Amino acid sequence: MARRSRLAVWKFASCDGCQLSLLDCEDELLAVADALDIANFREASSAVVDGPYDLSLVEGSITTPEDAARIREVRAQSRTLVTIGACATAGGIQALRNFGSVEEFQRVVYARPDFIATLATSTAIRDHVPVDFELRGCPISKAQLLEVVSAFLTKRAPNVPTESVCVECKRRGNVCVVVARGTPCLGPVTQTGCGALCPAYHRGCYGCFGPMDSPNTDSLIRNMGYLKVPPEEIRRVFRTYNAGAPAFRAAGDSVGGG
Repeated sequence: MARRSRLAVWKFASCDGCQLSLLDCEDELLAVADALDIANFREASSAVVDGPYDLSLVEGSITTPEDAARIREVRAQSRTLVTIGACATAGGIQALRNFGSVEEFQRVVYARPDFIATLATSTAIRDHVPVDFELRGCPISKAQLLEVVSAFLTKRAPNVPTESVCVECKRRGNVCVVVARGTPCLGPVTQTGCGALCPAYHRGCYGCFGPMDSPNTDSLIRNMGYLKVPPEEIRRVFRTYNAGAPAFRAAGDSVGGG
């Protein structure tokens, strides 16, 4: 009988939401149980099987020197490494520290900042080690996660769409919130994956899945100007869950200001 592939799930700086998406795949994981052995997943079990691991799913960003060293160890133990979620693929909401002074944050928050060991930035996993595939989202899509695991087991490339949320809005029959309501929306530059959830409830897209392939952020910024959105608000919408994604960071910086 062939050995089952070993799966490991790792946490760095994050909220655990993407790991919970995996736990939410209860019934679906039973379908691949004969081919997959969950060998290291502290969120689900204290039982750990030593590596190496055939597939590692990594949640969270790198924010401390210890994290930077540990992710290299994880990479060394992993034949295939997939990052899951906005923290792992773009630095997460904690990448907002990249726009300020960590020393000042420490001084204000902690009584003894000299006890704090942290990096000046929160960065994506790919900034530290080679990554085989990135799965976007805050949190990730359960369906897309299952597609990635299935693709690994069948030795093919994952089929994860990279078009914009606008395409998903059309499929769902949503009325465009920009055209109908004048609501600022990141849908034209954000990768689909959420099913256009926010526009379906008459809210603008918040960019949870990060920038789509080749996003035209300059055009979107001009459009927001036509809607009389203040520059500081335009900058803010690019600085949320995927603030550290290069395209979104460049877009926010291009508006100017703080």
